[in-house]
Amino acid sequence: MTARSRAQAFCDRFGLRAPILQAPMAGSNPPALAAAVASAGGLGGFGALMSSPAQMRDWVAQFRAASNGAFQINLWAPDPPPLRDAAHEAKVREALGGLGGVEVPDPGPGPFVQDFAAQCEALVEAAPPVASTIMGVFPPEVVARLKARGIAWFCTATTVAEARAAEAAGADAVVAQGAEAGGHRGSFENAAAEQSQVGLFALLPQVADAVRLPVIAAGGIMEGRGIAAALTLGASAVQMGTGFLRCPEAGIHPAWAEAIGRTPPEDTVLTRGFSGRLARGIRNQVTELFAGELRPAPYPVQRALMVKVRAAAEAANDVSRMQAWAGQGAALSSAEPAGELVRRLWTEAAGMLP
Repeated sequence: MTARSRAQAFCDRFGLRAPILQAPMAGSNPPALAAAVASAGGLGGFGALMSSPAQMRDWVAQFRAASNGAFQINLWAPDPPPLRDAAHEAKVREALGGLGGVEVPDPGPGPFVQDFAAQCEALVEAAPPVASTIMGVFPPEVVARLKARGIAWFCTATTVAEARAAEAAGADAVVAQGAEAGGHRGSFENAAAEQSQVGLFALLPQVADAVRLPVIAAGGIMEGRGIAAALTLGASAVQMGTGFLRCPEAGIHPAWAEAIGRTPPEDTVLTRGFSGRLARGIRNQVTELFAGELRPAPYPVQRALMVKVRAAAEAANDVSRMQAWAGQGAALSSAEPAGELVRRLWTEAAGMLP
């Protein structure tokens, strides 16, 4: 099968006109962004990690009022409860307070995440065309309910072994996430994330060879030539996160959006400093604080500790302390309406395919 025919088969199966997915970026994917992508023929995305069932229903209602296109709802496979160390957390709070110029209070016992079972209920109820996971697989009973409702499941994988595990668990497609990708790494094993950093163009063809499922390429793709290259290497579609963050519909902080456009690949770093989970963002004072001996609190406690620091940075228009996710291709991104971006990129990519 040629790259062009593979992409067309994917679009036909999932109701798209362009094999371009908007990454489901929790906190940075308002309904307007997903609707613009979907209306242009791509797949919109909703990262529901931090959303309650009521908030999930509201997002879906807003999306459907704006577009009749396709979208995915993404959930994180839950981690075991964190092992907490009060003395260490106090050190982290003190360091963050000094950096942010704010008091960082004890976050208390939690919980710091939404109820996963309740989110799964809301997901099945919403019946999006696609449900997706990061950090692991859905439980078998959820997979069965998704299939009964005709909801496809896309599973993020950062290694060949994870891709095989996703296929064995019943996934309908695998998102092969290279180490270039901005935001959180999709590693199934939290503690081993640093040891599984494989670049997309090494990972992608090996995943495509290892599974019988459609493979979606993610990580560093910002332009038509990147899309064409990914399809040539075996992908059926691509997923872009950073590439959509400068679109006006994304509505991210202007200082963050401006920084994305001027950040070379070597100025993005992997850090656990913002959430306790490994993620790629723009090098700044927060990433440097945790680049030495001081380790962050575990996920999701670290995210709770960062709330006031992030708020203060945004109020001060200070990207040096913001949570500023970006992939290694950030400087190749463009600031244009999301629908125009989807149409332009697919036109460019299609023109490069035989």
